[in-house]
Parts: sequence; structure tokens; C-alpha cells
Amino acid sequence: MIGARGEHSTVIKAFIIHLARSTDRQQQVDLLSQTLPVSTDVVDAVDARKLTDEDVRRVYKAGLHAPRYPFDLNIREVACFLSHRKAWQAIVDQNLTAGLVLEDDVALTPEFAAAYSAAARFAGPTDFIRFPFRPHREQGPEVFAADNARILRAKPVGLGMVTQLIGREAAKQLLAVTETFDRPVDTMLQMNWITGLSPLAVVPGGVREVSSQLGGSTIQQKKPLLEKLRREILRPIYRMRVNAYSRGKES
Repeated sequence: MIGARGEHSTVIKAFIIHLARSTDRQQQVDLLSQTLPVSTDVVDAVDARKLTDEDVRRVYKAGLHAPRYPFDLNIREVACFLSHRKAWQAIVDQNLTAGLVLEDDVALTPEFAAAYSAAARFAGPTDFIRFPFRPHREQGPEVFAADNARILRAKPVGLGMVTQLIGREAAKQLLAVTETFDRPVDTMLQMNWITGLSPLAVVPGGVREVSSQLGGSTIQQKKPLLEKLRREILRPIYRMRVNAYSRGKES
């Protein structure tokens, strides 16, 4: 077990990404604000309905990185990425040690206190620590453990952006490499050869995703059957390529 690396003077703040017109999620935002262990700001999510074609062209460049992402991003995925960038920018602008970034469809479980405590104790300015809501999918060497929570260097990096603790320098790095992007934000975070980061995961993460209880996903759209079949074929091929790139960069 490696000892904690947190700064002596640690300033951590929480940021909840919330779309103002999603009023069915306001109660969950209020609950999170009241129960999180640090002071909390609500980040006004980028509204896909207000993005123009020019806004999208400015940031979304298909085929930008290898391996090529096999699907076109929908406008909601673009807005989601931009919303996370707003949270990263807030961490930098407020000169925080780290920011705890949450989406508004997350609920805390009894394991969250231990997960947050371990992550906050370990995290340094260059760290990006995920709180996965599917903890059994995260595998990798343990780098820290405390209070029944373990921090892993997950291989491969898991998907989902419901909750993360992001160091100030990691936020700066992410902002620098995502001025343009070609895939969803969680998929981008898998690409350590592009981001220059090695995301960690704290397990159990102490969070669960509750979008189905809050009116459904604000990102995913219903797809025709042929498109669903196409994705079922291409998705595992893409994941194999990502894993191969990841192993190549580690060797």
C-alpha cells in the first residue's frame, strides 16, 4: 500500500453538473448539496437545445484521434462534454486542490464516506479519481487503501462520469487536450496516451446512477434497430482497439 499524497493545505469543493430546465432533478441536486462533505456549487450544464451548428463544429472534430471512434456524437453528447469542461474550468479558476465533480443523476450510498475520505487523502494535483457505480468492473493494482475503500489503477479505465475527484493540474491538462474532441467525455478519459493522465478508481465508489428514477437519461436517444445492431457489432471492436493502444503505451 502506498501512502497518501494529498497536499498539506487541501481545498476541495464539489461541483454538481445540472441542466436548469431539468426540474425533475432539482430535488436530487438539493439533496446532494446538503449531504456532500464539502461546499458545493451547481454548474449550469450546457443546453444542447441552445447549441448552434457552428458551436458544434468549433469543438467536435470526427476522426481526431486513433483509434477512430466509430460513431457520430449526437448534440447531447457534445453538450455533456462541454458541461464537464465547465466544471474542470471552475476547478482551475478557483485554484482548488481538487474538485469533486458529480452529475445530477447520482445518489450517494453508505460507502461514499469511506470512498471520499480515501480519495481525498490520496489525491494530488495531477490525479483523476473515478467513483464508479459498477465497482466490480474495475480491476487493477491497488495504490492506496483506507477505511474499507481501495484506490486502483484500473486497466482498462472504466466508463461513466457520474462522480470524479479531479486535481487542479489534471483539470488544466484535460482542458488543454480537449479544446476539440471526437468522442464522448468518458471514452476520452480512457485514452491516457492522449490525456497524459492515468485515471484511478476508488472502490466501492459509494455512488449509484439513478437517471431512470429522474425521468431518464438526458444524453442517450432512442435508435433504430439497424443502428442498434451496428453499434453492437462495432462497440466491442472499438473497445479491443482502445485496450491495445492502452497496453502499447504502458509497455
